[in-house]
Amino acid sequence: MSIRHALLALLKEGPKYGLQLREEFEARTGEVWPLNVGQVYTTLQRLERDGLVESDDDAEPGPQKGFRITTDGAEELAGWLRTPPDLASPPRDELVIKILVAVRLPGVDVHEVIQSHRRYLIELMQQWTRLKEEEGDTDLGLALVVDAELYRLDSVVRWLDTADGRLRRAALEPPPRPAPAAAPQLRRRAGVRR
Repeated sequence: MSIRHALLALLKEGPKYGLQLREEFEARTGEVWPLNVGQVYTTLQRLERDGLVESDDDAEPGPQKGFRITTDGAEELAGWLRTPPDLASPPRDELVIKILVAVRLPGVDVHEVIQSHRRYLIELMQQWTRLKEEEGDTDLGLALVVDAELYRLDSVVRWLDTADGRLRRAALEPPPRPAPAAAPQLRRRAGVRR
């Protein structure tokens, strides 16, 4: 998540001070991602250093120091909004790594590892679903975050089910190691960079 760009977006609406930016950020994101006010001011200092925001130079440093977006800041924000996130390379996912490691470890019941994580993810999905039912659509930011989390968790559960099925079909035999030249070639075909 780009806090710097979120702050630029809030400043695009008009000048604000740090504590106000934190409160508005949390309100707009359904209060799901708490933001430390120290992080807000550190980010504002960097934005000011980079010429993307300006502060009220007359004011004393502190929570009432106002900030406003510059023309360069507005251009940076517009570019960020139009630029898709880099999804070409898969992120380093702890759960995927756990399953890959468990497959190779002797004496580990990989299916139990998978089911343990699956149960946990289902519990999380139930918590998010309860929150969705309690809040309804009264808070648009929260509703969008809840939907995103439910879809994300559902996709992880589906991946676990797929992995479990593949492992069962492989009769719990460890997968063959790829030939040394095959791995880089496979990464190139998939468009994955190292």
